[in-house]
Amino acid sequence: MTNALTLPAVGGSLESYIQSANSFPILSQEEETCLARRLWNHGDIEAAQKLILSHLRFVVAIARGYKGYGLPQADLIQEGNVGLMKAVKRFDPERGVRLVSFAVHWIKAEIHEFIMRNWRLVKIATTKQQRKLFFNLRSMKQGLDTMNPDEVDTMAKQLGVKSEEVVEMEKRFNGSDVSLEPISDEEDAASPIHYLTDGKEPSQILESEQSNLLREKGLQQSLACLDDRSRYIIEARWLREEDTATLHELADELGVSAERIRQIEAKALQRMRNAMSLSA
Repeated sequence: MTNALTLPAVGGSLESYIQSANSFPILSQEEETCLARRLWNHGDIEAAQKLILSHLRFVVAIARGYKGYGLPQADLIQEGNVGLMKAVKRFDPERGVRLVSFAVHWIKAEIHEFIMRNWRLVKIATTKQQRKLFFNLRSMKQGLDTMNPDEVDTMAKQLGVKSEEVVEMEKRFNGSDVSLEPISDEEDAASPIHYLTDGKEPSQILESEQSNLLREKGLQQSLACLDDRSRYIIEARWLREEDTATLHELADELGVSAERIRQIEAKALQRMRNAMSLSA
């Protein structure tokens, strides 16, 4: 389905893209149901495109909730759009729920996976305690207010980091909280949290995988197994000290689509993980 769709590119001016996304009208429930039935029953690509375009503004709004992770907003929106397209493909109009309620889980799941990929390889020098802080700060905080000095000191001792690191990490979490759980109370409500690559909590994933992924020697060996283009993409996206490249910047530079860059990146990361596991 996705190959036949023409969507606004999340490149160039982000504000221009947001204006474009907001220009598509929101569908009424009757219009949405009619289009969804055309797609569900007849595979109507034009109907799918209208459903996606009318929901691009919601992807932008959701992606803004992740701004505290310090990742490029354009990349977050791009990943969210992938989740939206997956949701539209799976949306059953006879379930009696609006598409936006169903799609929000798929959008967040794709963004969540992007954040996990980012933090697995980009922070080569980050310590185990700092990674634990990144994933556990929100769950350990009492409420949403800024912590006072005593609370900061207590958390720093619990996680084995400096108080200054707790303060700095807390500043990153200035976006809204992330939830991958179903909003619907239906027993069979679909939630993409069940489709993530690992059912463990993020901190558990980091405990079991990062010891190998973040070893400099293992990293260099895994990079050596990549072809030149794949290695360049990984280095530009994850291993630079600063000025990391976005999907669209690399797409323009290499003369391919942003989606193609994302596919190459995903395959390269998997090859690197495999190489690291074999050398461990």
